[in-house]
Amino acid sequence: MRRLAGLLVVPLLLLSTAACGDDSGSDSAQMKNGAPSITKGAKFGETPTLSQGKGEPPKELKVVVISEGTGEVLKKNDLAQVNYLGQVWDGKEPFDQSFGKGKPFDVTIGAGQVIKGWDQGLEGQKVGSRVELVIPPELGYGAQGSGEKIKANATLVFVVDIVKAVTVPASATGKEVPQGNKDLPKVGTNTDGKEVSVTVPKDTAEPTKLVSEYVLEGDGPVVKDTDSVVVKFNGKTWKDDKTFESTYTSDQTVTWPLEQLSVKGLKDGIVGKKAGSRVLLVIPSDLAFGDKEQGTIPAKSTLVFSLDILTVV
Repeated sequence: MRRLAGLLVVPLLLLSTAACGDDSGSDSAQMKNGAPSITKGAKFGETPTLSQGKGEPPKELKVVVISEGTGEVLKKNDLAQVNYLGQVWDGKEPFDQSFGKGKPFDVTIGAGQVIKGWDQGLEGQKVGSRVELVIPPELGYGAQGSGEKIKANATLVFVVDIVKAVTVPASATGKEVPQGNKDLPKVGTNTDGKEVSVTVPKDTAEPTKLVSEYVLEGDGPVVKDTDSVVVKFNGKTWKDDKTFESTYTSDQTVTWPLEQLSVKGLKDGIVGKKAGSRVLLVIPSDLAFGDKEQGTIPAKSTLVFSLDILTVV
């Protein structure tokens, strides 16, 4: 998870229950179906409050369906939008949550972007469901923990509402658009989901303005600057024709909320294009990282992308 990088990845979620007056401190009030009880906000969509775990936590992943939805079943590589609350087994307060923040959290199922307990626990669940996950350390953060709030060998408890799911295609598709300009990079047109080639022309001047051209023109909705897009890409530096990052290496997609995208050339090159398309982007340095080095990208680099806009969220 991108904005939860410190919690759920090292690149971080009932039948209605009610507190029972004088019995609120009993084991039955604290636990239900072997998991900490939801003491407030038990219904789907409500912000939950979790009791403290009682006794020894389970040694294996435990998934409790609090209420089952009627939507589609989550499959590997689906993009799910969820709200969540996370608490350690013996904790009294959540260490993180998305409830009440106005926007669900995006997670690609089975892509390894989050801890294993999430990938395993959410696959096979239905949209509209509320589930509780009890995650042992080996499917969470193990012996290293995560920051001050998640200690070593902590068992984690999450309440997760599955709000929406989108099936993400393996590749852009659509009408092939001729690539006739010999002064621009050439992009592969394969649609099998495998790596897309990008060939930068030699002994050719780098463009000084943004280039954003269809390679495959899809028929999806036009991307707006308020959208989030799910993409695959192969990114190179023009000067040395060298890949600095590719999603094909890990066979994962990336979700970009365009309002938060800091590289102006990327945002400007995507907005106005159709979902389902493959686009060639050439981004001059002043629309990329300028005179600042960025990881393996040297300062003042012109960037070249083969970019598949797989879907809009």
